[in-house]
Amino acid sequence: MASQINECLGSYDFNHIAFYARKRFIEGRNTVDLMQEAGSLREKEEIALVSLLHIDNTEIQNIQLTCKHTVACKITDCRDRLITLLEAEIGEFIH
Repeated sequence: MASQINECLGSYDFNHIAFYARKRFIEGRNTVDLMQEAGSLREKEEIALVSLLHIDNTEIQNIQLTCKHTVACKITDCRDRLITLLEAEIGEFIH
């Protein structure tokens, strides 16, 4: 049975996610500390998405999005979009 994410990753502000990705991969902050410092559920969700960046596609490919784009969009599409956005800055940390 596949995991589900209740909100389309495409509806998140990728700049906010990039902010946390920089903290995680450039500043070396760990995910648990970032979660503890989060001020809202939305920030915790964005931090959780950052944790997917260093996980291989085969590990997350069975996660199903539950949004209006489910048929055409896969979690790896959103993940790849974020990696492309951040690649120049943190690419070496997430590959």
